[in-house]
Amino acid sequence: MKKLLAIASTFIVLSGFAAGDIHAPPGSQYTSTRKLGRAVSNILYGFIEIPEQIVRKTDTYGRKAGWSYGAVDGTNRAFRRLGYGFYELITFTCPTYRGTFKPPYEKCGQDNRIDMNVHDGLSEFPPELGFETYFSHSRSQSY
Repeated sequence: MKKLLAIASTFIVLSGFAAGDIHAPPGSQYTSTRKLGRAVSNILYGFIEIPEQIVRKTDTYGRKAGWSYGAVDGTNRAFRRLGYGFYELITFTCPTYRGTFKPPYEKCGQDNRIDMNVHDGLSEFPPELGFETYFSHSRSQSY
């Protein structure tokens, strides 16, 4: 009996270790909390699209296009962000995009989805003005 109990407990322990190697599904990082954060950031910081698009269009097409086309495009994108922000704020507890909490931003094109393509459509979160703080390290030199 003790031998059977030892074999059964060993089997249970080893099967627990084997089951721990299962990877998370691709959509697991998109939760209702992330959707709520996306909604709040789109409402509060969506207006940053206006100066961002002025700078981008100026770099790409020149100053005149930047201040005309960039301002109009930035205003359009800011209003879209505001609309998506309120939509996601109201529905943050419901998985609305194909049964997931992924962002519902769409564009006219082949794949009809935009995750992080800021040139063709909206990114998940509003852009940052100034220097980008994606990296928490910096190069330093000590003497």
